Amino acid sequence: MEKVRFTEEKATMLATLYGRALDARSDRPILGDKAADEAVKQIDYDFGSLGVDDQLGLTVALRAKPMDDWTTSFLREHPDATVVQLGCGMDSRVYRVDPPPSVRWFDVDYPEVVDLRARIYPARDGYRTIGSSVTDFGWIDEIPSDKPGLVIAEGLTMYLRPSEGEELLRRLIAHFPQGGEMVFDTFSRLGIKLQKLNPVVRKAKATLYWGIDEISELERLGLTLVSKLDSTDYATPEVKDRLSGSMRAQLWFAGLFPAFRKMGRILRFRF
Repeated sequence: MEKVRFTEEKATMLATLYGRALDARSDRPILGDKAADEAVKQIDYDFGSLGVDDQLGLTVALRAKPMDDWTTSFLREHPDATVVQLGCGMDSRVYRVDPPPSVRWFDVDYPEVVDLRARIYPARDGYRTIGSSVTDFGWIDEIPSDKPGLVIAEGLTMYLRPSEGEELLRRLIAHFPQGGEMVFDTFSRLGIKLQKLNPVVRKAKATLYWGIDEISELERLGLTLVSKLDSTDYATPEVKDRLSGSMRAQLWFAGLFPAFRKMGRILRFRF
């Protein structure tokens, strides 16, 4: 087994990994991410200390599913695209989506994270990792720019300072002259404040910075909205039946107020 020692903040990536593993073990998985389950079995870490139970695992899978679907849709139209996943952590999206070898896929995260990935996940054609902070922009020069690009960022934007996040998006838009799409999730400013109640964030002592209230804040950077899901729209009726009574009540209550509906969003843009 691989012994893991991360800072408390970086341990949030293990929480989402564990959430996907719990989903894979369920009778009716949303993602069926067997790679995540196998990764958890190979990592020597007290996953029980992360505060993730089956219900939180379900919410992790709910966020990932539309991002997987939008990724698959883009690659169906652009089978030779370049994919860049920012702050990949231990996400196994490349194995879930399983793109053809003609797709060049780059996962970017801190060196210690990509080192762990190399020890846990198998190599595959067309796939490589880059060990760097996403805000040390020199890594962008390693990405080919001759094809349409797809940029994915799950659970990242809120950890960036607004100026860093905006500059990162601008640079990536400029890097792909043939255009492409971006898929990422956001928190509103209210969502940033209320994340102090999130047990995973609280246990990790993580600090969140970038809250985005209006889509126009992102469109002025050169993005055009294609699709959006508010936090109350993540779950289909079938999936809602699997949520606990308290979580269904929270969703119902949040749906009554626009400010709560928009606390979390998953967004798809073209550029």
